[in-house]
Amino acid sequence: MRRDTVAATTPGRDVADDLHTLLIEAINDSGAHIGSLYLLDEEGRVLLMDASLGFPTMIARAWARIRLTGPVPAAVAVRERRLVWLANQEELARTFPGAALALPYHFSVAAAPIHSGPTDWGALLLLWPPEKTSELTQHKLDIIQRTCRQMSLVLGEAAREGKPMTPRHRPRILSPYRGAQEDLDAGMAALDCLNGLPEGYFAMDIDGRITFLTPPAADLLDGEASELLGKRPWEWLPWLNRPVCEDRYRAAVISHETTSFMAERPDGQWLAFQLYPAPFGVSVRVTPSTMARDPDHLMPDVPINAGRPATGPALYDMLHLTTSLSQAATVQDVVDLVADHVMPVFNVQAMAVLRAEGGRMRIIGSRNYAQETIDDFDGRPVTSPTPSAHALQSGVPMFFATWHELEQVYPETIRYDNMSAWAFMPLIASGRPVGAWVLAFDHPHHFTLDERAHLTGLAGLLAQALERARLYDAKHQLAQCLQSSLLPRRLPELPGLDVAARYLPATRGMDIGGDFYDLIDLGDSMAAAVIGDVQGHDTTAAALMGQVRSAIHAYARAGASPGDVLRHTNRLLIDLSPNRFTSCLYVSLDLRRGVACMASAGHLPPLLHPPGAPARIVESPSGLLLGIDPDAEYLTTEHTLAPGSVLALYTDGLIETPGIDLGDAIVALAAELGRHADQPLQSMAEALIAPSAAVHHRTDDIAMLLLRTSLLPED
Repeated sequence: MRRDTVAATTPGRDVADDLHTLLIEAINDSGAHIGSLYLLDEEGRVLLMDASLGFPTMIARAWARIRLTGPVPAAVAVRERRLVWLANQEELARTFPGAALALPYHFSVAAAPIHSGPTDWGALLLLWPPEKTSELTQHKLDIIQRTCRQMSLVLGEAAREGKPMTPRHRPRILSPYRGAQEDLDAGMAALDCLNGLPEGYFAMDIDGRITFLTPPAADLLDGEASELLGKRPWEWLPWLNRPVCEDRYRAAVISHETTSFMAERPDGQWLAFQLYPAPFGVSVRVTPSTMARDPDHLMPDVPINAGRPATGPALYDMLHLTTSLSQAATVQDVVDLVADHVMPVFNVQAMAVLRAEGGRMRIIGSRNYAQETIDDFDGRPVTSPTPSAHALQSGVPMFFATWHELEQVYPETIRYDNMSAWAFMPLIASGRPVGAWVLAFDHPHHFTLDERAHLTGLAGLLAQALERARLYDAKHQLAQCLQSSLLPRRLPELPGLDVAARYLPATRGMDIGGDFYDLIDLGDSMAAAVIGDVQGHDTTAAALMGQVRSAIHAYARAGASPGDVLRHTNRLLIDLSPNRFTSCLYVSLDLRRGVACMASAGHLPPLLHPPGAPARIVESPSGLLLGIDPDAEYLTTEHTLAPGSVLALYTDGLIETPGIDLGDAIVALAAELGRHADQPLQSMAEALIAPSAAVHHRTDDIAMLLLRTSLLPED
């Protein structure tokens, strides 16, 4: 809903301060470690992050603008005027897969709308460490509701006074030390304590910059303290410039969990880094590691939080998959991409994708599953007592680390293969389950929290990609049906005339275009051959092509000359006002006399290969394209066709090549026609179309009609 505001003015400092104070109080009182205030822009279409505390600056800026229609918690909270609560990363991945992949860390999140009466102001966003809250307690709910109410009062009062709060275009990163009292004696004592320890210690702020480090830490990092202060270690030290370093820092900040990683200095010394989340930054302990260069003799230090592997490598592989999925067109493209990316990353041995159709589960893609297994599961009712059906119906993912676990829940399940662990993921698109995604392992596999969250998020992206691909496939099938219905299903068989036709659609867009051809039996050894090209490569072009063909049929059967057929068709198209132009070549054939009468509306000249002579271009006056001038006239010319002559009609897609002159291309096609003149007409057509058919990316569709005359017997 659009905000009711007066002309925007620079907000009073007290209004912003009041809002930011309320945000900080909500964070402190609720035990959250991250919070943001979003305000709607003047159009009421975009949420702008006005202030944030606890988010690294780069992350805050990445989420600074959220469209109100976007699939993220804050947008849904404002759009639906309700609190959005997600207890963990798995719930976030299930509901908002894109957001979960962008922030692949563990936290609980609440997004609450700020509104008063009919006016929507924005949203309050709070994050908690996962171990501190597994449910939204009444205490936290009261704090959220009270804060949103107070913020709406502040914003409403400012608007009534004619000084509405205008959201910032870049979020203000609030200082965590507002009002803090410094104790210099205590600080010096802490510094002496750290400097006396053999390990190295340093502190990073929310943005990853080193704010303090001990001399042992500087020595271990192989740098000067004065150089390292104020720098991000992975940006300043090349040997720390690895994804895992920044990823572990972000995990410590966003999840408020202790993380760790190993890194090797240029001199071969391995260091162990242990990152401890502080209230407003990260404290880092760095020690020499017992790791050696020889991987056969590694004795790594005991990592902290060993149950959760670093998300870095899997994260970046999944981001690559996300980018690839955005370019996938067909359902098969989507299945292949997911199999190629996910199976190696998660060490999956078999995969299947199922879709619900007509109350049954249909396997639309698989990898490494035996055909017998696929045949057995394909077509089962969605109500069958199987994990796949349960995931599809309930929308809840299911993970089984062993066959025993699966058998305990589904005792009637038969083990068809040698797989030992499974993940059954629901595919949810537009808020409803549309299918299931099955991942199988050939060994027992314990699914970590990170794996569950990643797979749940990927299932959401897979579902969305499949829906897009399904629509593309449906449009593609519709286009093919439309194209085939508008082109002649078969050409008439006429005594004294052999015919071959070919059509190739463009490979971009919907694989449909406006090129057409036709052969009309006019009776009494008379026929008409037509070829044309409607501007465009879409359904409008195809529909107009159908109208042109119908008009030409009607005027041809009425006995009009070639010029009159084009003249009447031109006027009809202008009356229809399609704003599209059409080139067309109409040829009337008297098969008994061996005469061809033709008229052209801006179309390419036909080619003629008389028997025993070289192929040549048939020069004929060309009129305006159809659909331009209602008074356009089209001249009819007459040409002799000796028995055995081949007449070639074609559209520009057959000959146009970037950098090649059109006239030269027509001459080259005539020479090619002459080289194949002795072949049967169908073989000749294949030879002429073959170079174009071999091109994977055609920017234009192609139509070609070949006619070979023969001597008719006397009556």
